[in-house]
Amino acid sequence: MVSVCFYFQVHQPVRLRPYTVFEIGKSNSYFDEQKNREILDRVAKKCYLPANAIMLELLDKHPEFRVSYSISGVALEQFMRHEPKVLDSFKELARTGRVEFLDETYHHSLSFVYSKPEFIEQVRLHNRLIRNLFGKSPQVFRNTELIYSNEVAAIAEKKVFRNTELIYSNEVAAIAEKMGYKGVLAEGADHVLEWRSPNFVYKPKGARKISLLFKNYRLSDDVAFRFSERSWSEWPLTAEKFGNWISKANGNGNIVNLFMDYETFGEHQWPETGIFNFLKKLPEEILKHPDNGFATPSDIIRTHKPVAEVDVPRLVSWADVERDLSAWTGNSMQQSALQQIYSMETAVKSCGDAKLIEDWRMMQSSDHYYYMCTKWFADGDVHKYFNPYDSPYDGFISFMNILNDIRERLKKAGEEKAMKAALNAAIG
Repeated sequence: MVSVCFYFQVHQPVRLRPYTVFEIGKSNSYFDEQKNREILDRVAKKCYLPANAIMLELLDKHPEFRVSYSISGVALEQFMRHEPKVLDSFKELARTGRVEFLDETYHHSLSFVYSKPEFIEQVRLHNRLIRNLFGKSPQVFRNTELIYSNEVAAIAEKKVFRNTELIYSNEVAAIAEKMGYKGVLAEGADHVLEWRSPNFVYKPKGARKISLLFKNYRLSDDVAFRFSERSWSEWPLTAEKFGNWISKANGNGNIVNLFMDYETFGEHQWPETGIFNFLKKLPEEILKHPDNGFATPSDIIRTHKPVAEVDVPRLVSWADVERDLSAWTGNSMQQSALQQIYSMETAVKSCGDAKLIEDWRMMQSSDHYYYMCTKWFADGDVHKYFNPYDSPYDGFISFMNILNDIRERLKKAGEEKAMKAALNAAIG
């Protein structure tokens, strides 16, 4: 039997506005509220609301149907402020009992790579928000942009949010394991799996109990990227054709993990392409094969044991053709921005200014560094999507100007803290 696992990433960043050097020390208004609201409203109308309505229809029509999501804390905050109907539609899906929500970093950050303490704090914040909104604590973890290594799984397995020992683990699997999660998701890149198939459950090297689910990137990308590509030899992609491809996994695997951005439906692939009709018909076509079904990541982990151990010593992601971190760290601008934002961690967290801390965390969203990407080949078109800047260099300049303003705020907070201490000492 083949269990199809639908997992969708839901994320919208809080984009920065063009911030000039002349504003440093004078304005703490960093974010382009108008653009953020416009984009969120557009994506809600084109993707989230119609896609959630279809998912609810499919759940009502097919008792076997299952689906899973990870929604960044940044996106959930924006839903609560600006698009409560979207949040309500996700809650309606949750009430079916056949929708699973996964944990990730609250601010959709690269903190795992640069600061394990900050990473753990953000996962803890996300876990608390998901429990408050949907009533359940996630049992499966996916890191930002599916960034993964053995270390992610090892930390996630224990789920010990307060234990600082895990910060120095040598093993995203190691972290996930230590945080108590039962499973973690990863990109099924060829250089990771080599001769292995993504259609089985695996065990991360060095882990004890946590399971590893790999994205079937060929089938996932057929929908996410190639669906409307008329030059593709398989265009047009019909639900019947895709259902037959999935059925071929019978005898060659027991799961098919279809992981993609939720914005695939209606935003990346416009309604005019037929993507919504494809989605509506797909479960029926998949279920035509008597051995096919659907499962959430937790369902799979509960019913399928790992078939082998997989070693992923180096970080892998689902971004671009390389499946590495070069989308965010590939040039000197990105590297400088990342180094400087995380070098401020100790000072920011000790300043006692909650607004400053939150602004610093918002600056960690991976999208800000993605907008600085200067790749010259076809992937560059992807990096321009939703990009608020005319060039990567404009993004870098605004980012660094804001960092300099945060430094000014830290300096002021430090001076005020020292003055209060001196005053208390004098009074005492």
